[in-house]
Amino acid sequence: MRLRKIKGADEAVAASSYCIQSPESQKGNWHNVFANGNPIYIEIGMGKGQFILTLAKQNPNINYIGIERYESVLLRALQKLESCPVENLKFICMDAMLLPDVFAAGEVDGIYLNFSDPWPKDRHAKRRLTSHIFLERYDQILSPCGHIEFKTDNKGLFDFSLEEISESKWNLDAYTLDLHHDVSMNIGNVMTEYEQKFSSAGNPIYKLIASR
Repeated sequence: MRLRKIKGADEAVAASSYCIQSPESQKGNWHNVFANGNPIYIEIGMGKGQFILTLAKQNPNINYIGIERYESVLLRALQKLESCPVENLKFICMDAMLLPDVFAAGEVDGIYLNFSDPWPKDRHAKRRLTSHIFLERYDQILSPCGHIEFKTDNKGLFDFSLEEISESKWNLDAYTLDLHHDVSMNIGNVMTEYEQKFSSAGNPIYKLIASR
């Protein structure tokens, strides 16, 4: 489905103090951006921002960075943040392929991937955010104890993700094929907009946690 471009989104994102411009200039200095030494967690493909904004409110001692490729999508998250500001959340408009250009080795403590584009055609597999190509990029920026948390309602993408992890140097720490009925893994679960929509339709939610 074609993304509807919102008029003025580019200008709003560029003008907001919550959106980091030229993020590559902050590489190795993200703790200075937040003016503290708290852990840094990022969400890649944050959509309208409900998930990461909720986390930021719940965990003031953790810094969060929401990453979204499209200004028209990021604008919705920005509007939410501006209506209910928190100091431990920033946004970046960028392609996730550029992560190693923006974050130094060990600078990120956790990565959230929520309902990522499944890119269903085989020739597009390298674009999936759990492909070995992206796993290599995450490895470059995560701290030694860092981890990935991935949620989706797409069984094909989830199976692909499990396979990519098994063929890499990553460890599969935990996984479930029905998050909302898995007592241990659902503790403290924060839902995204998509998650609410899919689960209310009766779709199971798949989740995995991986580390190196």
